Amino acid sequence: MPSRFADLLQFGPLSVFATSLAIGLLIGLERERSPAARAGLRTFALTAMLGSICGMLAQTFNSPWLIAAGLISVAASIISAYQKPHNGSHDPGTTTQIALLLCFGLGVLCWVGERNLAVSLAIVSTILLHFKTELSGIARNLTPRDVRSMLQFAALSLVILPVLPNQDMGPYRAFNPYQTWLMVVLISGVSLAGYVALRLLGEQIGATLLGLLGGLVSSTITTLLYSRQAKENRDLIHFAAVVVALAHLMIFVRLTLLSAAVAQGMLVALATTLGIGLVIGLIMIALSFRGQHAPSAAPNMTNPAELKTAITFALIYSVVLLASAWLQDMAGAGGLYFVSLASGLTDVDAITLSTMRLFSQQRLTLDQALISIVLAISANTAFKLILTTSIGGWAFTKRIMLPMLGATLGSAGALIGVVLRG
Repeated sequence: MPSRFADLLQFGPLSVFATSLAIGLLIGLERERSPAARAGLRTFALTAMLGSICGMLAQTFNSPWLIAAGLISVAASIISAYQKPHNGSHDPGTTTQIALLLCFGLGVLCWVGERNLAVSLAIVSTILLHFKTELSGIARNLTPRDVRSMLQFAALSLVILPVLPNQDMGPYRAFNPYQTWLMVVLISGVSLAGYVALRLLGEQIGATLLGLLGGLVSSTITTLLYSRQAKENRDLIHFAAVVVALAHLMIFVRLTLLSAAVAQGMLVALATTLGIGLVIGLIMIALSFRGQHAPSAAPNMTNPAELKTAITFALIYSVVLLASAWLQDMAGAGGLYFVSLASGLTDVDAITLSTMRLFSQQRLTLDQALISIVLAISANTAFKLILTTSIGGWAFTKRIMLPMLGATLGSAGALIGVVLRG
């Protein structure tokens, strides 16, 4: 008998209703804590199982309308329950009602064989319900411009991207509208995540976290802003140096993550090459920067999800990709290396993504792709050191030179080892 029960629990209808019950109890447990909610553990558990029953009956009698009838019944019960008078100052809201309807739908999903999806949605829904206060605080801290930028990012990723053709075209078949815009979405998404976190944390953020988030938004912009801050307020020179150095090291992390997303074939070699440089840079930061970090407000950075920024990056990426393909065809790998040095001065992402795409098309060897990326990082490092010297002064540059050069030279040395071993 125990074995028979276990079989039913694992494979039979009993397992479906057990999952529905668990989903209902999970969401209902959270709603039970809300004084305004008129539905709790029992109501949500029963609603989820009702959804599974309606799914079972619809399948048995081949009548999907039974599911609609069940949903309408749940909605009618909700309306009846909330018809009771309440204090005019009390807003009952609609969260619990929507959660009940969702719970019914999750019960139906369980019966039609989508239990993993139902459980995942139940967990996400419970998180959204539980963190109401925190989510409201986040919404209040965002400016109208931040919200517009998020909507713009949604348009970039959910409206424009799906309708673009996913095929190679143009000279050297180097231009792919879908792949090009996908790179825009990846870069904008990573940058937007860092920007939003930077906006939310504000003045409470420390130098370490500010450097990491600034590197996600734009290490070049972070370098420019904090070099200027160090110039204007010499008391903040130590703090600004930590931020700039860490922001630069975030390049090594970003490029590794991009490889994981678009060029998995070179992930191990690139992670090894850049990882060694990153570790060396972090060690040098730990040894070079000691003492108190003066507090500072986060600078007013331009939101990276602005449409102008996205289109500009798309143009840069396309031009760099075409130039890389042309020079590689005319001058071999040497032409690509020249493009890497030139474009890496101001933007490492474009040449890196172009290189990864050429590698994925088997038009570059692994060694050539790695050399191109390291050359771009080297050019970018040199450009930033010139920038900090011209804006922040030599005293500021001396503080960040060792970690930045150490990381770059460490990756170059690791690259030599990878090439020789290959």
